[in-house]
Amino acid sequence: MARSFSRLLRPKSVAVLGSVWAANVIEQCRKMQFSGNIWPVHPTRAEIAGVACFPSIDALPDAPDATFVGVNRHATIEVIRRLAANGAGGAVCFASGWTEAGAQDLQNELVVAAGDMPILGPNCYGLINYLDGALLWPDQHGGRLVERGVALLSQSSNIVINLTMQARGLPVAYVACLGNAAQVGLAELAGALLDDDRVTALGVYVEGIDDAPALAAVAERARMAGKGIVVIKSGKTELSRSAAASHTASLAGGGAASSAFLRQAGIAEVATLSELVETLKIFHVHGPQIGKRLCSLSCSGGEAGLVADLAAPFGLNFPAPSEPQRNKLSDILGPIVTIANPLDYHTFIWGDGPRTRDVFATMLSGYDAGIFVIDPPRSDRCDPSSFQPALDAIEAAAAETGKPAFPVASLPENFDEALAIALIERGIAPLMGLEAALGALTAASMTEPGRVGWRPWPAHGVRHAPLRLLDEAAAKVLLAKAGVAVPRGVSAPDLPALTLKATVLTPPLALKGLGFAHKTEAGAVRLGLRSLADQAPIPEAHRYLAEEMVQGAVAEILLGLRRDPVYGATLTLGFGGVTAELLADTATLVLPCDGDDIHTALRGLRLWPLLDGYRGRPRADVAALVKTSLALAQLLQERPDIDEIEINPLMLRAEGCGAVAVDALIRVEDET
Repeated sequence: MARSFSRLLRPKSVAVLGSVWAANVIEQCRKMQFSGNIWPVHPTRAEIAGVACFPSIDALPDAPDATFVGVNRHATIEVIRRLAANGAGGAVCFASGWTEAGAQDLQNELVVAAGDMPILGPNCYGLINYLDGALLWPDQHGGRLVERGVALLSQSSNIVINLTMQARGLPVAYVACLGNAAQVGLAELAGALLDDDRVTALGVYVEGIDDAPALAAVAERARMAGKGIVVIKSGKTELSRSAAASHTASLAGGGAASSAFLRQAGIAEVATLSELVETLKIFHVHGPQIGKRLCSLSCSGGEAGLVADLAAPFGLNFPAPSEPQRNKLSDILGPIVTIANPLDYHTFIWGDGPRTRDVFATMLSGYDAGIFVIDPPRSDRCDPSSFQPALDAIEAAAAETGKPAFPVASLPENFDEALAIALIERGIAPLMGLEAALGALTAASMTEPGRVGWRPWPAHGVRHAPLRLLDEAAAKVLLAKAGVAVPRGVSAPDLPALTLKATVLTPPLALKGLGFAHKTEAGAVRLGLRSLADQAPIPEAHRYLAEEMVQGAVAEILLGLRRDPVYGATLTLGFGGVTAELLADTATLVLPCDGDDIHTALRGLRLWPLLDGYRGRPRADVAALVKTSLALAQLLQERPDIDEIEINPLMLRAEGCGAVAVDALIRVEDET
């Protein structure tokens, strides 16, 4: 049965324990005008922060809805046990010194003590409810009371404190910290926050995703409710990349799998806190999926050029205006203004409200959304009144077209917080900082709807047996049985035996020494041979393989699948060969996926044109690549002992001519 969070998140009574920390919680509740009961608990003190104390949990007049537990870790366990026994609604466990300090048994004891009562933490700052003024929070924060807004959920208390200090107009409804997430995890708390009808979107700072299927289900539920989720996922770098046995482990490690999961689950991902705040503003006002066709308007050629330059790395789409749009805009703006997108509408209409509204609405009508670069002058030294007609025109264009219109300040400090709050309350989301705005628009526009019922493959679980590499000859036998094309070849324990067997092969030949993860780097590959008779042994080779070389390839592709303990299994595709990591032009998908998913991923590669007939080149047999990928996914699903499969390169021939796995690496459980 699912835990109920209603009392913990929306308490009518709050108990507090711990002298200094309890006093801080009481002070913060008072500042937010909390109207419920506050009950300090202390065995010896008569009062805390001017509020009379109760000597114990058992002495409270009723079971508290929410409790802030600010005592040491050992005392915390008994407090939680008493709260659970008395029917309390939930608690925040503030103390540190649990699994993060190596005390796993102590944390396990805490979870047992809590039973079904929800607890946040331990090692957790707590939560803030800005809707009802209820706080279990022992520190300062920068929020304000709101009637509706976004929820912020973080594994880092400091990060979320910093987010509450934003002066960008974002209305925040809840702040919640996970801490060690001993009992309540990311997906469960995210779902509880989103279930409040007053919550419009969710922003998350997360270091690890504990339950990917549960989070995917929460994301689907949120999407159906018209609520967007945006995530910063930290911990993406891998210091051990250079030691990876395969290119796939290097290229699909770190953040590639988590980014693939978030994208496929319909969750937006950003890299910075500024982008997180701006994306949340978009979701708060407009919901997820604002559309990908954007227009940009500014009264300066410099600003128009800056938008175009900064937007390029984000891959934002600024298509040219239609002919009717161009004609109408030319009629309004005159012959001097070049009609383009981004549009520099000059200052001929500056201050003319009706003409400005006409230009803005005409341009916006042909797109999914529009950005309007505008930096109102600072009010302490300047008079910003001349900018009001342009701001009014943005709002009017949005109302007339029904399209999102975003005022964008090139510098975040150039938009006043009070003005931002007022615009957001009227359904306009001003975005602060041009780069952050472009990143937020990218995140919001690229959010995929996710799949109803989509879940990652079940992870293989903890492997008790060590892994071993199949030699390439054995790996290719396995691939051939799975329906993957491999070169004609023979293998033998030594060169003389191989030379005799290789007489059935047609040169040119490839000679490979087996027993190496990276044969090229080990000097264990010799190509273009007419005969093996004069070849010297390859040092440290355990066995030998000779193959007919593949002719007529259009492209060399890396294709790798590996099991992931969080996301089940991943598929990585991209341009390969010995330069795979140097090119780093790959895309990763979380399995299961279908042919359309793979085609979409391939079209997102920087070098996709080389597969699609670039400048008269023959088109590659992408269908064969897709078929091979799906065959390998099926093999991985059927063989739980296989941990990783990599083909690098898969030689793609011209369209209709197939694909051949030239080099293969497979890691399996070693049951010997």
